[in-house]
Amino acid sequence: MAQAIAFYFLAACILGFAILVISTKDTVHSVLFLVLDFLFVAALYVLMHAEFLAVIQVLVYAGGIVVLYLFVVMLVNLKRPPEAHQDPHRLARTGILLSAGVLIELAFIAMYGSEAGAAPVSAAATSPFCASMTGNTEQVGCLLYTSYLIPFEIASMLLLVAMIGAIVLAKREL
Repeated sequence: MAQAIAFYFLAACILGFAILVISTKDTVHSVLFLVLDFLFVAALYVLMHAEFLAVIQVLVYAGGIVVLYLFVVMLVNLKRPPEAHQDPHRLARTGILLSAGVLIELAFIAMYGSEAGAAPVSAAATSPFCASMTGNTEQVGCLLYTSYLIPFEIASMLLLVAMIGAIVLAKREL
């Protein structure tokens, strides 16, 4: 019972901070709310007994990635006054319709998943090589570099491209 209450509290905080990230007008405050969001996700990992993932969440995301975001925000907004008006080309209604479509799709996925009785995927089911490993850290490392190597490399390349794009944008203004 206590775990369920803690889970729902953490989930509500994560959703609340995520809403604050996208609704705050100041970009630095948005990044700070993102840090809080990452810390609450780490607390959720601790609740799920995945301590290694929680530590990595704090070190990599709340530490490194957010510092990178702050540098990008500082570089891109260099010598630029704040905008006084709203963008006339913004498609707010289209965004609301698309987000409603995504929410409906997630509801269908949740209904289908509860009907199918989906079981959690274990390390043995994903990779037979990782079945002999008993620790959480060993299983994560084994799966990351065997079954999930390509998505891991794609995510690292996306972060690299985003960083290069931010540097190019900042270089134009210098």
